[in-house]
Amino acid sequence: MNARTEPEEAQTEPDAAVRPPLLREFLLVAGLFLVYKLGRRLATGHTGDAFRNARRVWDLERAVHLPAETGVQSALLHGGIPVHLANTYYATVHFPATLLFLVWLYVRRPAHYTWARRVLAVVTAAALVLPFTFPLAPPRMLTGTGLVDTARIYGPSVYGPPADDHLSNQFAAMPSLHFGWALMVAVGLIAATRSRWRALWLLHPLVTLLVIVGTANHYWLDAIAATAMLGLSLAVVQPPRRTAGPVDRGSRRLAPDTSVLVGAGR
Repeated sequence: MNARTEPEEAQTEPDAAVRPPLLREFLLVAGLFLVYKLGRRLATGHTGDAFRNARRVWDLERAVHLPAETGVQSALLHGGIPVHLANTYYATVHFPATLLFLVWLYVRRPAHYTWARRVLAVVTAAALVLPFTFPLAPPRMLTGTGLVDTARIYGPSVYGPPADDHLSNQFAAMPSLHFGWALMVAVGLIAATRSRWRALWLLHPLVTLLVIVGTANHYWLDAIAATAMLGLSLAVVQPPRRTAGPVDRGSRRLAPDTSVLVGAGR
């Protein structure tokens, strides 16, 4: 019997890439968060336009028969605990969840990390344009809607009075980067993992959507605009590809352990 085994040419997982330098990535990610936090502050001084646009957005949503944001908020206001949890989620989950997502990808899926960081940078840069061209007051500031500012009434709140708030531009509701980033976290984790349950990561943007609408911080159209911007960013930024070679697991490169029998015969 003449037989020999040869390693099967395997398809490498995209995470077999070399990790980019840690210090450089720290500065890039810190810059991304800084741009997000301070970039919108440049687009201030358009209060009148922001309220006029808010009324247009509200009327457009009703004209196309989107469900009223009041329905989501009413569900939260049935008890003190749901609305407090929603306010806490809005105030505390957004930045840490995105940061943990990037850290995990950097450690376990370097190629996916580079891809995700680029997508987030593109969508964030694009989102900073709208406050200059389309300032928008959030629904919690719009009278005649039946909505209330749940964070101010029930706490915790991340915003002060708009005139005294020097850390954020409260008239930059569109697009909702709360939702856009949450959706990218889910998309990135679904792309980077192989679990049969990975679709459950979509719960994060779903909960985020209900929170931003129920707390009257965003309109439905803010989330739709963020989704469109994310879709364009995903189309522009090339995703990681599989290439032939050894498979990486974490920080180690392993040769494929699957062999095929070649030339077996009698």
